[in-house]
Amino acid sequence: MQTSEMLRKICVRNLVRKYCRGLTAERKVQLQQKVVTSAVFSGKKEGYLESLSQPFPETRLKENDLNPKVLQLIRGENIKYVTPVIKYDRNGFKARERLLVLTQSSAYVVEVAKIKQKIEYSTLKGISTSNLSDGIVVIHVPEDNKQKGDVILQCEHVFETVTKLCILANKQSVVKVVKGSLRFRVGSGKEGTMVFTVGPEPQVFKDKTGQLTVV
Repeated sequence: MQTSEMLRKICVRNLVRKYCRGLTAERKVQLQQKVVTSAVFSGKKEGYLESLSQPFPETRLKENDLNPKVLQLIRGENIKYVTPVIKYDRNGFKARERLLVLTQSSAYVVEVAKIKQKIEYSTLKGISTSNLSDGIVVIHVPEDNKQKGDVILQCEHVFETVTKLCILANKQSVVKVVKGSLRFRVGSGKEGTMVFTVGPEPQVFKDKTGQLTVV
């Protein structure tokens, strides 16, 4: 029995080694990303299981899709990932079309030819998303003169975007998947509340109490 068990382990080890050696560089990157996605979202957020079969592309938009003025402003930084997002104003919660640009060292919220906010990964305090199937992501930033407040985004590919941000920022441990509501910083010591609920159709709106409600 001991010999049989030993041979079985050796066989399994050889099969694993053969599989790993046969992986392409692209496939290895996919697996590494999916491991992070699992650690952050498995058993916590709706839609996670469906996301498993969806490969993460390197980026949703290419570098040459960015405005030349933006490229000039972030020159010298290696652009890793770009995706369209909806950004919600911290005051009034108006929805605005933006781009989220992730470089090797920072995250940028971009409006066509303008950089609206820059978050250096070294200063990133946290990343929050809900346990429901919405694509809301809140990037928490430090309370200082450089930052206007936390960044509220809606991402079509939420698992992909959060995973890319986690890996580039090396901040997997600061991701929180919340239930019910979360607090975010508006600026100047003020805070706002976001409420997550379930309804017949997806929507994001400012309710009568002034809270941002995500359905």
